[in-house]
Amino acid sequence: MANITLRQLKYFEALARHGHFGRAAEACAVSQPALSVQIRDLEEDIGAQLFERGARQVRLTALGERFADRVQEILRSVDELEDLARASEDKLIGRLRIGVIPTIAPYLLPRVIRALSETHRGIDIHVRETLTDRLIRELLDGRLDTAIVALPISEPGLAEVALFDESFMLVRPGAEAGQPVPRAEDLARMRLLLLEEGHCFRDQALSFCNIRPAVPGDGLDGSSLSTLVQMVGSGIGVTLIPEMAVPVETRSADVSVARFGKPEPSRTVGMIWRRSSPLAPQLQRIAEVVGRAGEEQKKAQAAADHSFSQIDP
Repeated sequence: MANITLRQLKYFEALARHGHFGRAAEACAVSQPALSVQIRDLEEDIGAQLFERGARQVRLTALGERFADRVQEILRSVDELEDLARASEDKLIGRLRIGVIPTIAPYLLPRVIRALSETHRGIDIHVRETLTDRLIRELLDGRLDTAIVALPISEPGLAEVALFDESFMLVRPGAEAGQPVPRAEDLARMRLLLLEEGHCFRDQALSFCNIRPAVPGDGLDGSSLSTLVQMVGSGIGVTLIPEMAVPVETRSADVSVARFGKPEPSRTVGMIWRRSSPLAPQLQRIAEVVGRAGEEQKKAQAAADHSFSQIDP
């Protein structure tokens, strides 16, 4: 057991997570044979098999599952040691692993990265774009430092900081420009196109329209806001998108965009991180930069685009 190395544990964690030697090797930026050798040496050091090898997938053995829990603890502790060293600096330098949900990443990240590069010189930003549930798991496992999401999250192990509020916009076919904006209860009876299951924005839209998630509709579940907007432009239904997405997603589609009457549907964009993170003070300052970037984007968008109709239902 004395021969177990940190590299072997990192390779083990990657293989346990991906269930595939090729994908695990890619995640670790090594060749597949190199990773295979390290896993084999680890099993020889332990004197037991950790993985069941199949033709297309590898699975943890019973011992491997127990081993994985301890490996996660060890790697998380190693990450926290690195964080302690980074936390001793006045400004966050080095690697910053930041997660972002898909309905925010393409629209806010460019401005955020520019702002962070100016305020935190020497920072090395690593971005992970995925759904909220996965970001939470990866934060708690220590694979991310922070994430930009829609609040609230209500996870006891995570701190939440609200950054700014953002309205939802109604997207309709271009021919419907100028028509009265439907009420929320009217949307429930229309062909409402939504993101597929797992996106928090879908749940927020359903809540605004007072539609139970279990009720099937005859619309389309899309994997991206771009797909939904293009379908609306083809004359198939209507959709809701966050305001920050409007300039990007509607520029090449024959659609009209309208604001809802008061109270407008909206979401709160915020940042989350582990309560135990030694980087918490630095991440609080990062959150201030992200918040300013979000507010600046809202002001720039409002100044540049006067095409939204505001018609009370």
